Amino acid sequence: MMTRTVLAASALSLLLLAGPAAAADAPACKTIRMSDPGWTDITSTNAIAGVLLDGLGYTQDVKTLSVPIGYESMKNGNVDVFLGNWMPAQQKFIDALNEAKAVDVLATNLEGAKFTLAVPTYVAEGGVKDFKDLAAHADKFDSKIYGIEPGAPANQNMLKMIEANDFGLKGWKVVESGEQAMLAQVKRSQNGKDWIVFLAWAPHPMNETFDLTYLSGGDAYFGADFGGADVRTLARAGWATECPNAATFFKQLKFDLATENAMMGKILDDGQTPEAAAKAWIKANPAALGPWLDGVTTFDGKPGLPAVKASLGL
Repeated sequence: MMTRTVLAASALSLLLLAGPAAAADAPACKTIRMSDPGWTDITSTNAIAGVLLDGLGYTQDVKTLSVPIGYESMKNGNVDVFLGNWMPAQQKFIDALNEAKAVDVLATNLEGAKFTLAVPTYVAEGGVKDFKDLAAHADKFDSKIYGIEPGAPANQNMLKMIEANDFGLKGWKVVESGEQAMLAQVKRSQNGKDWIVFLAWAPHPMNETFDLTYLSGGDAYFGADFGGADVRTLARAGWATECPNAATFFKQLKFDLATENAMMGKILDDGQTPEAAAKAWIKANPAALGPWLDGVTTFDGKPGLPAVKASLGL
């Protein structure tokens, strides 16, 4: 017969095995600070991350910051994670951050993106299919290229291109505004069949909303394959070591063009809040949860996948 001491020890061992594990991350990791440049694609991916983090017992704190300020905040330790490192468009920023040893690359969260100048297809049919075709039609374009928010790397590339008089664009102006203001101008131009050249990218519902043509010839400024890009997940230096469980989650949080197009459409076209759009998409695509949450625990150390499913009513 087992002694009381042995029985007690056995019971304790079983309790330790059956009970929840110790918290996977330090208390300081509970709130995860993220940035959003105001781009709907990053708003969408941040929203998916936020819904999942909530189910895992973390708190997401998203700050709306321009790209330069967002990176400076990572360098200063005020932002933990950024899902919008478009490469190679943001190479200059990354070089500076790497020199300062300020960030770590956790993952490539999207492949096959595009990022370069585009025109409505009726403009392409009128003879503008390449960067070199723009200058000959300066009057029709009012010598303007429509970009996104001031300070964005893409805008800086265009300003550099104009200053260098590449493609004969000396004297042209970059109209800097937010994503929505730019797209509103594209819509007005299309309605009147006016000529416009603007910054375009995929994923984005604009590819479905507008009949547009991406311009060739901009490889030196936007990269090959119409600005073919990968989007990476960055963390401030040291964060992944401090918060290994949350870091595992972000390393596995990867998207595709169809997912992001659908999410952005829910927000931009259907008027859903980012959180509502994320919940609706996840509930319609529950199989995505497995790869995202493989080996990830809740903040207090319990299995992550069932916790997130329970939080979503799945």
